[in-house]
Amino acid sequence: MTKTEDAARESKSGSAQLSDILAEMNQKGSFSIAIITDQNGFPVASAAAADEDPDTQSAVVALVQKTAVQARHQLGMAQTDEISLFDADGQRLVCRPFSANGYDMILAIRIPDKKQSYRRLTNRAIRDVKKLWRL
Repeated sequence: MTKTEDAARESKSGSAQLSDILAEMNQKGSFSIAIITDQNGFPVASAAAADEDPDTQSAVVALVQKTAVQARHQLGMAQTDEISLFDADGQRLVCRPFSANGYDMILAIRIPDKKQSYRRLTNRAIRDVKKLWRL
């Protein structure tokens, strides 16, 4: 992010700044929707194409997270780094849990092609969210 982009982002509300981070990630990765939820699935911020419903995706993310936590506890696994769901057409839902300033959140994106890269973009978005959340 450039200094000009940082300055423009700082003049907006926190929610708008988070949505800008997600919109930029969507644009660079050609993702149709990205959402940040709290650990219970309540939406914090989103960026989506006109035909996408962030509220529906939030509900799905909450269900995925709940299932992952139960499986993790039963298997004695450490904190989940990523949860992915694939459909028969090659679309993928990726949920990346993270913590920002003591708040547990989940970044979820829908990726249209299973061969499409996304990790670098989501890492950057999470880093930018953490930086913003400290302010």
